[in-house]
Amino acid sequence: MNLDSLIEIVNRKLVESQNRPLSSTEILILRGIWEYQTYNEIAEYGGYSAGYLTNVVAPELCQRLSNLIGQRVTKKNCRMLLEAYIASETVLDLKIQKLQFKALSSEIGQESSPRYPNGAVPPDSSIYIERPLIEEQVYAELRKPGALVRIKAPKEMGKTSLMLRTLEYGESLGYCTVSLNLEQTDQAILSDLNRFLRWLCANITSQLQLEQKLDDYWDEDIGSKVSCSLYIRNYLLEKINAPLVLALDEVNQIFEYPQVAKDFLPLLRSWYEEAKRLPIWQKLRLIIVHSTEIYVPLQLQQSPFNVGLPIQLTSFNLEQVQQLAQQYGIDWTDGDEARQLMDMIEGHPALVNIALYHLNRGEVNLPQLLETAPTSTGVYIHHLQRHWVTLQQQPELAIALATVLNSTQPIPLEPIIAYKLSSMGLIKLDKNQAIPSCRLYQKYFQPKLLIQ
Repeated sequence: MNLDSLIEIVNRKLVESQNRPLSSTEILILRGIWEYQTYNEIAEYGGYSAGYLTNVVAPELCQRLSNLIGQRVTKKNCRMLLEAYIASETVLDLKIQKLQFKALSSEIGQESSPRYPNGAVPPDSSIYIERPLIEEQVYAELRKPGALVRIKAPKEMGKTSLMLRTLEYGESLGYCTVSLNLEQTDQAILSDLNRFLRWLCANITSQLQLEQKLDDYWDEDIGSKVSCSLYIRNYLLEKINAPLVLALDEVNQIFEYPQVAKDFLPLLRSWYEEAKRLPIWQKLRLIIVHSTEIYVPLQLQQSPFNVGLPIQLTSFNLEQVQQLAQQYGIDWTDGDEARQLMDMIEGHPALVNIALYHLNRGEVNLPQLLETAPTSTGVYIHHLQRHWVTLQQQPELAIALATVLNSTQPIPLEPIIAYKLSSMGLIKLDKNQAIPSCRLYQKYFQPKLLIQ
């Protein structure tokens, strides 16, 4: 967050607590602290005596801030404590605003006819199910200089929804945010490291609304990785006045191009490591979103998948399914209906949303929905057909899935096959032992695979 925004919020909080806002001299000291100046330097710049600032203004400022924050503030920890305080207050304000918005939406019936659930859930949607422990953990990590957050889960489990919510939080702190989905990248670009890194830099520049200067920094003699790093460090990060949150969605797409992945993934790791010694890299906050474990061989010290904050998203539990049903206007408070649905789909977020959407519309009741779920007339047919097309295009996946579905015990699979089926959400893995992820897939795919 930039200093002017922080001062504005601090002044508002001081007034709310019936204290006077910051004086011009106190603001002068804060600006000096932000620029790592000594009291002598601050005094010289502002035309005051160093003794006056050191012995009169600064102690009173620290005491006032200590009372506001509830922690002892000193010149050394002032910036860190203020940024953490403002961040926590911003989260609280956002929660209050969302509660007010949901209450208003309920009053005017905006969610009486929800949209068909498809893709990421917008952060302001009333059918977004919060995962408070995870979200607060991600937000706290995002505030740290040079942070790296890794969000992993099978497809349609809520990864992108969490990423969007995190980007919204970053924007509330005054951070610059950039989101790139590697699934939307041309194969010709993904298969060429130089083209891919230029694509990456060009897209970041475009979203930051800066002038493209790739050719000024790209030098084939030093290589594309160094050129990319210099462009981001010496141009983009220097140009902006706030931290940059770079979110890379569907990073698993790069796994399909091992030669590019072996260079790009260590590059991400190097930016994270550089933040430990170069302050400019601390402005970069990385969010890496992927569906599978990495199956491209990397040396341990080069992989970005064993550093930073790991976040693993799982299926909804019973309470969350009941909460989501309520958001759709369905009363499942006794839990029996929610258990019946979970017995079929195991709390899979996308599948739960699809079921509740159709139940909300009155097109089908729960017994009918469960009876037809694994058939061509059920509400999941489009979801199931998408998976079936993939299995037909990749017979090795179909053979492996048939083996899992026909086994009464967890079985080991070849790692890449296991990761791909896990990414699709068709199996669950426990120490490389695979089992079907839910009864819906067992009942739909088992007969089809036997026939095939």
